[in-house]
Amino acid sequence: MRTAALALILVALAGPSFAAQPVTLRAQPMDADGVVTLGEIFEGAGPAAGRAIATRNGPMLLLSAQVVRAAAARAGLDWPNAEGLRQIAVRGASGATAAAPRANVEALTWARSLSAGEIVQPQDLVWAPVAATPADAPGEPEAVIGKAARRPLRAGAAVTGRDVSAPVVIRAGDVITLSYDNGGVSLSLQAKALAAGAVGETISVQNVTSKKTVQAVVSGPGQALVGPAAEALRLTAPTRIALR
Repeated sequence: MRTAALALILVALAGPSFAAQPVTLRAQPMDADGVVTLGEIFEGAGPAAGRAIATRNGPMLLLSAQVVRAAAARAGLDWPNAEGLRQIAVRGASGATAAAPRANVEALTWARSLSAGEIVQPQDLVWAPVAATPADAPGEPEAVIGKAARRPLRAGAAVTGRDVSAPVVIRAGDVITLSYDNGGVSLSLQAKALAAGAVGETISVQNVTSKKTVQAVVSGPGQALVGPAAEALRLTAPTRIALR
């Protein structure tokens, strides 16, 4: 019992040493050599200050706050972004030059080559050093997992938002169920999809019986909506191109 109690005390005492180090965003982040580091963005970065997260190829670099926060977290730093910032501007210090390309910035890369249309799986992504972080690089794997490759993707290349889109769940020529639901009134009928679409996209569909063509919002595999429910889905569903 005494040994177990001592072990619990040691664990409790050791806990804080594994906690993330709180940091504060600098009022005016500046970079001197074109390689932007955590220490140039945050005050109190400690041993992680020299960790590079991006390269600056001009007088100013705009970084996604989500990407910066994720990079800080991987380095053991805690920046809650209480201000709700979307971007962080890093300017070159007086007399500073842009960086020559070199593989010292960590970013998400493709662990294997993917064919167009393949669905991204967790094992398809790996953090690795790259020459420069793409402007639309996702901050976390979750931003692209489950999305479909928009074109063939090469193993080792940095992941960008343009690489993926929401997977197509209806293809042109599919016979689908078209539904209308409003104020307790629900109707459904069979229609033919005249275009392919992902969830949340608007496509043209043709009533199988009347041959009338209408615009509908894709709601799932073989399903589309018209009416108020369709508009609500269109406004809340993610866009085809994955954003970060």
